[in-house]
Amino acid sequence: MVDQGLAARYQEVQERIAQACTTAGRGRDEVTLVVVTKFHPAALVRDLVALGVEHVGESRHQEAVAKHAELTDVPLTWHFVGQLQSNKARAVADYCQVIHSIDRESVVQKLATLDHRIDGFLEINLTGDPGRGGVEPEHLGALVDTVLETPTISLQGLMAVAPQHEAPEAAFERVLGMRQDVLARAPEATDLSLGMTGDFEEAIHAGATHLRIGSAITGNRPVAP
Repeated sequence: MVDQGLAARYQEVQERIAQACTTAGRGRDEVTLVVVTKFHPAALVRDLVALGVEHVGESRHQEAVAKHAELTDVPLTWHFVGQLQSNKARAVADYCQVIHSIDRESVVQKLATLDHRIDGFLEINLTGDPGRGGVEPEHLGALVDTVLETPTISLQGLMAVAPQHEAPEAAFERVLGMRQDVLARAPEATDLSLGMTGDFEEAIHAGATHLRIGSAITGNRPVAP
């Protein structure tokens, strides 16, 4: 039986997404909800599927690959949303159909050796801290060109995390500005992976097509192993 707290949180988030879409003049079908299940067990993912979830996100390869192995019988699209190490890129692409965190050429080179095609987002670093994940804005155009030359990656669009010290509306506006150059290079790369538990409504108003929502649905994460 599905946990009632989980069901209630999921329903509340769905209602908030629908309301934000209405307010923004968008259709609910324009937005894909990716439920991030980091640190949560496979049993919770099964409950989410019972509630109607079709997309789940993970950000740690070791945990994700084990969880996926327990859930091969479940119809899901798997998204990798965490910082991606080059030496793990091929392994992640074995079970994730979508990677949201492509941010440097070394990752692209690893994904270029795949024998199948994946969907990919380019993650932008909005913090100004080069130690954080994401491509620096001044290098975004070159990375777009590299991905477009890589037949194993279908470029979907951009991903970003709003910095804690900045209003999400302002951060997302910066992404929209960078998007214009991307669309000039890749007109089909129209998707935007923006918005998490604390700012998904603002992300919808900014045009997000993919929301990466964890704790608002799953509840507090268990202590990391």
